[in-house]
Amino acid sequence: MIAVHNMSKLYGEFVALDRLNFDVQRGEKIVVLGPSGSGKSTLIRTFNRIEPHDSGSIIIDGKIINEKTSLTELRCMVGMVFQNYNLFPHLSVLDNCTLAPQLVRNVARKDAQEMAHNFLKQVGIPEQAHKYPIQLSGGQQQRVAIARALCMQPEVMLFDEPTAALDPEAITGVVSIMDTLAEQGITTLCVTHEMAFSRRIADKIVFMDQGRILEITPPEQFFTAPQTERAQNFLNQMIRY
Repeated sequence: MIAVHNMSKLYGEFVALDRLNFDVQRGEKIVVLGPSGSGKSTLIRTFNRIEPHDSGSIIIDGKIINEKTSLTELRCMVGMVFQNYNLFPHLSVLDNCTLAPQLVRNVARKDAQEMAHNFLKQVGIPEQAHKYPIQLSGGQQQRVAIARALCMQPEVMLFDEPTAALDPEAITGVVSIMDTLAEQGITTLCVTHEMAFSRRIADKIVFMDQGRILEITPPEQFFTAPQTERAQNFLNQMIRY
C-alpha cells in the first residue's frame, strides 16, 4: 500500500528525515513514536505533500508521489486529521463535512449530505450535524474532523496527535473509530505521545530519533523488549513522567 525508499527531507542544511525505508500494508495501523523534534509529524506530512520530500521515493497504492503528483488527487486519496482539528468555525458540522466533496469531487449537495450523515453516524455524533464547532467538546470536534476526512473517501488516513487534550472516554472513542477504519481496509498512520493509546491501537510501532527510523516492531515487543538503547531510554523517560 505504502512504500518508502531512501526518503529524505531537508530544511536548508538541516536533515529532518534521513534516508527512511519502510512499507505499510493496506489496513495496517502504524503508530510513529519518538522524542519531540525527531521528525514524526514531518514524516506523515510527506505522504500528502504538505511537506514535500527532497530525495528518495514514496509510493502509495502504486502511485509515485512527487512534484508531478496532482495535489487534488493525492489529498482525495490521503486524508489527514490535524491536532487542532482545523474545522471551519463559521460552518456547521454538516457543511464542514460536505464542502470538500462538493468542491473537489464534484459530488452533488444532496449526495454529499447523505454521505456526511453516514460518516457522522459512524463516528458516533449524528445528532451534532447542525451545530457549530464552538458548540462541541474537543472529543466531538475530533470526531467531526475524522468524519470530514472520511467524506473524501480516502485510502490512507493520517492522524497528528489525535488524542491530545482528550479525556479517557474520548480517547476510547478514537480507538474504536481507528479499529473500524482498519476493518474497512483504510490504512492509518498516527503520530502520538500517548503510550497506552499506542500500545492499544498499533499493528506496528515506528520509532524515530533525529530524523531516522531506529525500530519498526510490533507494539508488545517495542514496549517490553525494545531493540535499541535509545528506545529503552525514551520509554524510561515516558514512564517516569
